[in-house]
Amino acid sequence: MSAPHPETWLQTRPEGLYCLPGDFFVDPHRPVDRAVVTHGHADHARPNNQAVLATPETLAIMRARYREQAGGSLQPLRYGERERIGEVEVSFAPAGHVLGSAQAVLEWRGSRVVISGDYKRRRDPTCPAFEPVPCDVFVTEATFGLPVFTHPDDGEEIRKLLTSQALFPERTHVVGVYALGKAQRVICRLREEGYDRPLYIHGALQALCDLYQELGVVLGELRPATASSKQEMVGQIVLAPPSAIADRWARRLSDPVVVLASGWMRVRQRAKQRGVELPLVMSDHADWPELTRTLEDVGAPEVWVTHGSEEALVHWANGQGFRARALSLIGRGEEEQEVA
Repeated sequence: MSAPHPETWLQTRPEGLYCLPGDFFVDPHRPVDRAVVTHGHADHARPNNQAVLATPETLAIMRARYREQAGGSLQPLRYGERERIGEVEVSFAPAGHVLGSAQAVLEWRGSRVVISGDYKRRRDPTCPAFEPVPCDVFVTEATFGLPVFTHPDDGEEIRKLLTSQALFPERTHVVGVYALGKAQRVICRLREEGYDRPLYIHGALQALCDLYQELGVVLGELRPATASSKQEMVGQIVLAPPSAIADRWARRLSDPVVVLASGWMRVRQRAKQRGVELPLVMSDHADWPELTRTLEDVGAPEVWVTHGSEEALVHWANGQGFRARALSLIGRGEEEQEVA
């Protein structure tokens, strides 16, 4: 007897992607009775689900962000462990996106689907690397699903920041970074490049930086920017949410060099519109070469593409012999539009 095709047991509903034989949603964008959550970004991990299955790190992130609204019951599942929900075996594999990020592996009656969540393929010192999992259907993101998006080496971008700091010692460099994932990755990459001076952080980054350190990610000395004087931060690096770098908050710094770390900084017009003097092309999402390489590495005969430039990746995949189609999910990619 042949295995059931995933189209017969996975459905797109207003709440998100629904698994019929397990009676759960994967990354629902509104509260549901049972949710399997791939990672802690708010467009995937919503508050107030009745029951949540996620990695221990993702649950810790959800508690830090949502507190009592993180979910009714929170069940941790480590990478490689298996949990039966209804008739479906669920496990997690590393996604390489942020700390705790996972691909959801669903198996039912001999059929296996892997839902990538968000992922990247390059090394990240803050989280385990993406692991390809063979499957019948691979559900992939496509945030940067256009050939123009080829991200440079992280080290090159971090060295641009350090070179600028050396050239302008009288100015404060304020770096826009998303609070979950990007902030901690930029900090760790600075440390790997030998930067051992204190880093100053906006208050909005403090809680998640503290959590990362509690979970074993070493960030070095961090100082609160709001408690530091303008003179103390001259010549220093300050990290802040993207919304703060061109705001009144940044104007309290000494002749700030406005920096933004994002995959969207590949688009010069975006940098110009945001008043970014030093764009750093660093993303927590796969670029075009990583997306196409991943489809080849996973080797699933069928590919469903979500949030991003679905059409381009679907076209490429079909041309390579995959059966590919767009899987439009409401509410995906909202956070990524500015901070990916």
